[in-house]
Amino acid sequence: MKSLITVIGLTLTSTIIVAADSSATGAYVGNADQGKSKSASCAGCHGSDGNSAISDYPKLSGQHATYLESTLKAYRDGARENAIMGGMAAALSDEDIADLAAYYSQQTISTGAVEAGLVTRGEQLYRFGDSSKGISACTACHGPTGVGVASAIFPSLKGQWAAYSETQLKAYRDGQRQHVMMNGVAKNMSDADIKAVASYVGGLQ
Repeated sequence: MKSLITVIGLTLTSTIIVAADSSATGAYVGNADQGKSKSASCAGCHGSDGNSAISDYPKLSGQHATYLESTLKAYRDGARENAIMGGMAAALSDEDIADLAAYYSQQTISTGAVEAGLVTRGEQLYRFGDSSKGISACTACHGPTGVGVASAIFPSLKGQWAAYSETQLKAYRDGQRQHVMMNGVAKNMSDADIKAVASYVGGLQ
């Protein structure tokens, strides 16, 4: 746990420095109006305002622009693999990505609800982790209300489809998605643990 906290601290520090440097050099700031006009091709899967209709596709509304930019660039550059998103992102410029991120970050995410039978276990894992299994609390990076940390590119989780979050946590656990912190957090989680915490964050307001 101590080493995880150290890694988080280093990540926060380096990200803040990068953000400051970008500001100092006059990096392009996304335009939400331009992003709205560019989002037409995204609407089929993610909805016109970023609230997707089905859990196969994540909700983008209310997500941090920093996280959306990082994710779209990862798809475009091949660092994150997905047949659909790789093709969609391939033609996007950095300005296109910044505009789309600005637009979706300003939208309001639709609310979800936690399954009643999963509240207790989900809240325990999210707020406190489970030391007996070596599982760290989600609040360390994503905050008590699930809003994440924009400057550190820790995503907002609140209101996200439970099924989508469940799929991503399993991918981290099984090594299909690579992220040093998330792989470490998820590696000791059972399917039941993942289902419970995914449902819990989906119901956060």
